[in-house]
Amino acid sequence: MPRVPRMVVTDSGQKAAYHVISRTALDGLPFGKVEKDEMVRIIQRYSAIYSVEVLGFAIMGNHFHLLVEVSPADSMSNDEVRRRFQLLYGEETEFPEGLLDEYRERFCSLSAYVKDIKQRFSCFYNKRRKRKGTLWGERFKSVIVEQGNTLIHCLAYIDLNAVRAGIVKRPEDYRWCSIGYHIQAGNKDGFLSTDLGMPYFGVNDAATQLRTYREYLYHIGAIEKRGKVKISKRVLDEETVEGFDMNRLRRLRYKSRYFTDSGIIGSRAFVEARYETFKDLFGSAREKIPKRVKGIEGMYSLKRLSDA
Repeated sequence: MPRVPRMVVTDSGQKAAYHVISRTALDGLPFGKVEKDEMVRIIQRYSAIYSVEVLGFAIMGNHFHLLVEVSPADSMSNDEVRRRFQLLYGEETEFPEGLLDEYRERFCSLSAYVKDIKQRFSCFYNKRRKRKGTLWGERFKSVIVEQGNTLIHCLAYIDLNAVRAGIVKRPEDYRWCSIGYHIQAGNKDGFLSTDLGMPYFGVNDAATQLRTYREYLYHIGAIEKRGKVKISKRVLDEETVEGFDMNRLRRLRYKSRYFTDSGIIGSRAFVEARYETFKDLFGSAREKIPKRVKGIEGMYSLKRLSDA
C-alpha cells in the first residue's frame, strides 16, 4: 500500500506547529541515559540548522516527542540559507549557488528535519551497540496543532510523559523533557522557546510564563487517567504552597490520544480550514466533520482513515 502524503502547512508567511512522534522498531526500552542525552544533543544541533523553533520534547525509552514550529520558506533570506548550509556542512564547504532555492525549501521542511535527526541518531546507536539494521519503526507521525489552548495542552501532554509512565513524581525531575530542560539546564544555549505558548493569553514576562505553565502542568498532571500514573495530591499540595493559585486555574479533563491520533487538532474553524487544504489526503469520498474533543471546551479533531 503506497504511503499517504504527509499534511504540511504551506501558508505564505505563517509558521505552523506540529507534534511529532516516532518509535523504535526494537523491543523493550532500548534507550538509556546515554542514548537520551545524545538524542537531545542531536535535536539541538539540527534545530539550529533548520528553521524550526522547539517548544517541547520528551525522549522516552522507546520513542520521542517533539513540538515544533516550522517557518515558511519565503521567510528565509538568501544569506540565512547560506549560513544554515555552513552550519550543516562546515565553513570550508563552498555553497552551491545554483541550489539556493532547494536548500531554502529543505531548511524549512519538517520531513527533512526529522529525517536528519533520526538518521544521525541511528548511526550513533548502531555504532555504540555494534549492530546493523533498522532502528526506527514506521515513519514518524505528525499532527498539525493550533496555537493557544490546543498548543499548551499538547505541550503539557508531552511534558507529563515521564510522570504518566511512573518514572518521576514531578515532571521537571525528568531531564529528557522540555520542562526538565528549562528547570535543570536553565534552557542552556536558548535551545527551547521560552514563551511556553503563554503570549497567546497575554502572559509575556519569562518568569511569569514559567510559573504559570508549571501551575497549569501540575493541575493537569494531577487529574486521574485510566491506566496512567498521576501527580499525587501531596506533591500538588506542596507545589501549591510554593505559589500556585488553584482558584484561578480551570481543571480541564482531556484525552491524550487526540494529540497523537489526530490528523488535525484545534478549534472547529481551524480544523475545518486545514481540512479544506488537505481533504484529498483523508481517503474518503464523504465530507469529514470535526469531532469535539470531550472534556476540552472548544477543541475539535479530525483523524485520517490511513491513521485509523
